[in-house]
Amino acid sequence: MLLLIKFESVSKVYEDTNTKALNNFSVEIETGEFVFIVGSSGAGKSTLLKLMMREEVPTSGTININGFDLNNIKKSKIPYFRRTLGIVFQDFRLIQTMNVYDNVAYAMRVIGSRENAIRKRVPYLLGLVGLNSKARSKPNQLSGGEQQRVALARALANNANTIIADEPTGNVDPKMSYEIVDLLNHINADGTTVIMVTHDLHLVKTFNHRVITIKNGVIESDYPDASHIDVEPYKFDNPEDAVGSYFVEESGDDLDYLFQNYAIDVVDDIESEDAEVSSTQSSEEADAE
Repeated sequence: MLLLIKFESVSKVYEDTNTKALNNFSVEIETGEFVFIVGSSGAGKSTLLKLMMREEVPTSGTININGFDLNNIKKSKIPYFRRTLGIVFQDFRLIQTMNVYDNVAYAMRVIGSRENAIRKRVPYLLGLVGLNSKARSKPNQLSGGEQQRVALARALANNANTIIADEPTGNVDPKMSYEIVDLLNHINADGTTVIMVTHDLHLVKTFNHRVITIKNGVIESDYPDASHIDVEPYKFDNPEDAVGSYFVEESGDDLDYLFQNYAIDVVDDIESEDAEVSSTQSSEEADAE
């Protein structure tokens, strides 16, 4: 298998608080793996994800992800790197003024995808997560599990080869948690790499993938499966039952977040493509004359 993610002797110190979040941290993740990241609050999990998304830079050490050298990457290339990642957040970060279809479509629109491509892909993704019937619903009309499935569909919108899920089951009940991770499991089975941070050891035990435990900024353990975890896996008579209703507060921040992180040079790309079409048409007309 190909090496996808490599942290080599990475340390991260937040100078304002003199906090060492990661200390000489080294890990390798191969293409197609499903990896659970566990550890108590303050262990360094959030810093690890921020470094993976290039929201933070290491104090020392090197990071390579999807062929990008994150230590030396140019600022203009960061949005293109992030397009290789699909991010699923604990708080969903859906745009409350948009319906389900447009929340997923927006992730494609900000990178300049054509509407005909969007019209083909979005229904496919909503079908994948079982939400075609909710396409016209607003986020506040959905349960917590449904909102998280919309967020997952959005993460898959641009064919990212890596899904990073930050506590994606933190705001839903156990049955919904099972359903969300089961969906990630199926996506992983099709070849997508999945990295999931979680506190739910019962879920980890249930799906039995590689488990990396972080403590005080270092890897305490790295096991190929969850056989060492002494908890019972989840057992449901019908794990797809929809239970509970959870909502998120309205916010415009997520719209800004998508534009700031993924929409660099979109207008230029579209204008360039239009110019090429126009040039081709002009040439054809000249040849006809």
